[in-house]
Formats: sequence, C-alpha cells, structure tokens
Amino acid sequence: MLVKTYGSAVYGVDAITITVEVNVSQGIKFFLVGLPDNAIKESHQRIAAALKNNEHRIPGKEITINLAPADIRKEGSAYDLTIAMGILAASGQVNHPELADQYIIMGELSLDGELRPIKGALPIAMKGKQEGFKGVILPYQNAKEAAIVDGFEVYGANNIKEVIDFFNGASTLKPLSIDANELFKYESGFEGLDFADVKGQENVKRALEIAAAGGHNAIMIGPPGSGKTMLSKRIPTILPPLTLEEALETTKIHSVAGMLVSSEGLVTQRPFRGPHHSCSDVALVGGGSNPKPGEISLAHNGILFLDELPEFKRQVLEVLRQPLEDRVVTISRAKITVDYPANFMLIASMNPSPSGDFYDPNNLNGDPEHVIRRYLAKISGPLMDRIDLHIEVQPVPYEKLADKKEGETSNQIRERVLSARKIQEIRFKGLNGIHSNAQLTPKLVKQYCQIDNAGEALMKNAMEKLGLSARSYGRIFKVARTIADLDNSESIKAQHIAEAINYRTLDREGWLG
Repeated sequence: MLVKTYGSAVYGVDAITITVEVNVSQGIKFFLVGLPDNAIKESHQRIAAALKNNEHRIPGKEITINLAPADIRKEGSAYDLTIAMGILAASGQVNHPELADQYIIMGELSLDGELRPIKGALPIAMKGKQEGFKGVILPYQNAKEAAIVDGFEVYGANNIKEVIDFFNGASTLKPLSIDANELFKYESGFEGLDFADVKGQENVKRALEIAAAGGHNAIMIGPPGSGKTMLSKRIPTILPPLTLEEALETTKIHSVAGMLVSSEGLVTQRPFRGPHHSCSDVALVGGGSNPKPGEISLAHNGILFLDELPEFKRQVLEVLRQPLEDRVVTISRAKITVDYPANFMLIASMNPSPSGDFYDPNNLNGDPEHVIRRYLAKISGPLMDRIDLHIEVQPVPYEKLADKKEGETSNQIRERVLSARKIQEIRFKGLNGIHSNAQLTPKLVKQYCQIDNAGEALMKNAMEKLGLSARSYGRIFKVARTIADLDNSESIKAQHIAEAINYRTLDREGWLG
C-alpha cells in the first residue's frame, strides 16, 4: 500500500514542502531514499523503538520511503514523526490514513515516543497554509509559535500516541488558536535600563537620538570607562516598537535558528545582539555547510552591537560591507542559494588608541601618532564610510558624576524619536522597503534631501576640506534629513547640514591633533 505524508524543509527563512512517500509491499527490506542526511537515515532505529514502546510496530515487510523532491538534500531529525505516521498509515495500523493528505506532520521522536521540538515551525506553518493544507501537527513546544498563522489548524502533541489517536479518530488534541495582535500587545520594556542612568555625555545622547530617529549606523570613540557600552545597551529603550509585520519577520529568523523561546511564540522586542570579538565571519553573517542565519540576521529589525571594534578580525569586519548596503545576506552554495534578511542598526564602539586614550603630543607616556594610526587602520575606509555617525566620547568629569540631578529619561527621548519616525512613515508611504531615512537610495536622497544655498556652500567646503567620498556625501544628507525631522522642519537647513558634517569625525584630516 502506498501512502503520502507531508513534512517541510526550511531553506533560508522560507519552507519547502517535502512529500514522504511510503510503500509497504512483500519482502523484508527497508529503503530510505531522496537525499537524506545521516540524522534521517538513523530515524529507522528511533521510529522502531518509539512504535514498540507505544504498542505498535514497523511491519516485517519491504518498506520503501522516498523523500520528494529527491534532488533536494533533507537534513535533521524532524522527519521522524512524518515517516512514522506514513509507515503506520501504509501498513493499516491507523483507522483514518486519509488524514495524512490534509496535514503537515513534523517532529523528532525519542525512544519512548515523546516529541522533541523542531526548528522553523513558523515558516513551516506559513507555507502549509499557502499550499492549502488544513493544518499542522508538531511538538507541543512549537505549537504557540505556529499558531500565529491565522486560519490554520495547529495541533501540539506531547508524544506519538496522541498523534496516533488523532489518526484513529479518538484524539483529545484541540487546535491551538492565538490572536497575534493580542500576543503582540504584551511587549515588556527593557527593565533596569534607562538613559537617565548616564551622567553627562549630552552630546553623545543627542547623536544616539539621531541614530535611533533615522535608523542610522553609529560608532563611538572614547577611552575605557567613558560610558560607550552603557550608552549602547540603552539604545533599544528609545527605538520605536516593532510593528506586527516586523515581529513576524524577526520571529521567522529566530525560529529557523532554533532560538525562539517556546513560551513566547512571537518576538515582541527589537533584538539586541552583541557578539564577542572572537566570532568568525560565518558566525557573524551566517552560512556553513548547512546554512544558518548569523548574528546580523538575528539582529534584523534591531541592533548589532560590536564592542571593541578593532579587536575583531579584519576579515570578519569586511564581510559586513555588503549587508550594510543591501540589508540582505546571500549565502551561495553549489546546490542552493539562500537569502537572510539583515536590516539592522550597527552600533560600534572603540578606544581611540591601543592604550585607550586620545592622542596627546605632550604626553610622553601615551601612544605615538604612528601607533594610533596603525591601530585605527584596522578598520577599513569602505567600512567606516558605511557608518553614518562618528561620535567622540570624552571622559565624564567628577562634577557630572557627582551631580544628583537626573538627566532625561529614555521615555522622554523616545517620544521625540517616535515623532520623527512618524514623519518618515508618512513621507515614505507607498515606497516598498523604505521605512526610515537610513534606507534612502541615491535617487530618493536627491528627491527628499533638498538643501538651500547656504547648505550647498557648507557641503562644498566639507567635501574639499575633509576629502569625503561620494558615499559619505550621501550619508551626510540622510543624517541631516533626520535632524530636520527631529526639529519638525520640512526643509533641511544649514544648521542641520553643519551638525551632520560634525558627525564625520573619522573623515577629518588630522583629527588626532
């Protein structure tokens, strides 16, 4: 008897439906074909033990299992339940084998029949609904995540016995229904983090407010203990909340990476990823023999924080250049190419010299100028070009540290950021993929970043004196547009251009002196 059950394979952040064809006939052999990896080949032993411990068995006949399409490599242990139910249906051990055509079935089996969670439940459910399946049967831990898909039956099972009962018409399983909008309401804040905790550094707070308002990349340069890391960790508290569409995109990526907390089901906070400087280029951008999303994709719609930037390997930093520009990572292999979203804000920090202090020609114990230049040269010009705001962070004087007066709170700053983002939302309505000033293309910069004669004179002078590249020229316009939005100004004025130019610290000739 031939029976077809259906599973799903995740490539990138999308799923492909896999048909598991099970044929039971006379004989005593077991064949598993269709480019399975070792984890799938070993499923025979797991399935046999799980069925035996739940009063069923693999029949003593010739069983041929084909995973179609046969030219796509299948990986992982999530097909255990799909194959097991196909064997039971094909050997007449369940009462309603016709149900196999109606549901996507996925789950890893333990030897006693318990179901272990899988990766990518959300994109699997989305693909199942798109292709007209009635629902999905998967481990209970993944049910909340998959149930976000509206109008699609999601059954979360604890063990194979519950799935067998479902096929026998004696199930107690109930489809899980979740209103994504209701789930999305419960966004908890970033407890214990507030810009009011930061003493002084008003100019840095202003720069980070601009970065948050326009989605700009920023780097902070200052000595140890000046507050760079403290400030960076508080940036999420002033960012606008995720939209439902952004939350679903972010959840898909975390689901595929297997990093979604089963009790949450939906990512409701903007991600903040801070990889250690020892990470590899694959860990940062994604990839591997079995491609997986990297840190920049896990930071999608959020922040990627690179502390002590020059300590990262140059090769690792250079792979950031294309994602910063295109906001997507393409991983190419011989037989497959996958795309991972990478729309993130890059926030970096670094010391101004190996010793940690700014250059001082009068300090005989400090690093000489050539040592500092060699240290700064670890970060390439093309990468620095892609960072909109270069912010000098000076040490905080004692008077500021001892001041009992509380500074602006994150909520106060966030209100201004939200107002600026609202202006951008209205401005870019109808433009696909453009939500903030940092995402403007050169053509849109020309359209939305018009300046007056005074601003033109300032830009001309800056280009000549600072030796700016064409990319830096465009990024100054984007930052100036954001500054104007914070001022609720329709036009970009000379003072907005001047402030934007001031944030090109590392473009200045002789800034060390």
